[in-house]
Amino acid sequence: MLVTMNEILADAKKNKYAVGLFNTLNTEMIRGVIAAAEEAKSPVIIGTAEVLLPHSSLQYLAPQLVSMAKNASVPVAVHYDHGLTEEKCKEALSLGFSSLMFDGSLSEPEENVRRTKDMVAYAHALGVSVEGEIGHVGDNEGAEEASGAAADDRYTTVKEAVDFVAATGVDALAIAIGTAHGAYKQPPKLDFVRLTEIAAAVDVPLVLHGGSGVDEASFKKAIECGISKVNIFTDLTVAAENAMKTAVSEGKSYLAAKADMEEAVKQATLTKMRLFGSVGKA
Repeated sequence: MLVTMNEILADAKKNKYAVGLFNTLNTEMIRGVIAAAEEAKSPVIIGTAEVLLPHSSLQYLAPQLVSMAKNASVPVAVHYDHGLTEEKCKEALSLGFSSLMFDGSLSEPEENVRRTKDMVAYAHALGVSVEGEIGHVGDNEGAEEASGAAADDRYTTVKEAVDFVAATGVDALAIAIGTAHGAYKQPPKLDFVRLTEIAAAVDVPLVLHGGSGVDEASFKKAIECGISKVNIFTDLTVAAENAMKTAVSEGKSYLAAKADMEEAVKQATLTKMRLFGSVGKA
């Protein structure tokens, strides 16, 4: 069933588990994620990100995402991740996305607040939930710095989080506490003290971006400290790529390779759902 992010994250925040956002590029990935959610009886957030659109257009993905969400036996939010432009965010909402992450974190703080507030007003009028970001979760080209003290000034402060939520009215908040997007060159070191302080100071669910590659102990600790949503993409693409390579090396047909990719994505998703504690929560 198609729902908003709010309908999923309220229970996750209350009962101290996390729900995964699994970003997708194609039919095999979408089918794998939904199949995992139904098998695990887990709520799920599924979608795509603006930076991925060169690889798969909104017009192509949106009908599949929305249709499969509506027909799923578990709650599914269809999420537009890291929306960087108002134009594309509004296009995603017009195509049926039920959830939106507007990312103005690269703007000056005042500009981020203004743009996020405007997008919240627009989306809320359509019944769509909105995630914002304060601080900046970078890419793993800078992963060396992201795991050390040099990046501390880029981490979200408690005051920034409180002020941003109050000023914008976001439904969920992505914070920077030491993760980065993409494949890690070395394990990230998360600032759990800061996470705990932010969780105590704001009343909206908190989001961890750059979840692929974070170790199990850190995931569990982050969820205990207040994370309610975790974003995953790289782990799914690695699983799909490895399945495709194996299928080719074994001389399998195209259709068999597609089935193997879908199953690999499903298994990778199930692993994360078990780790996040969302199994059986649908």
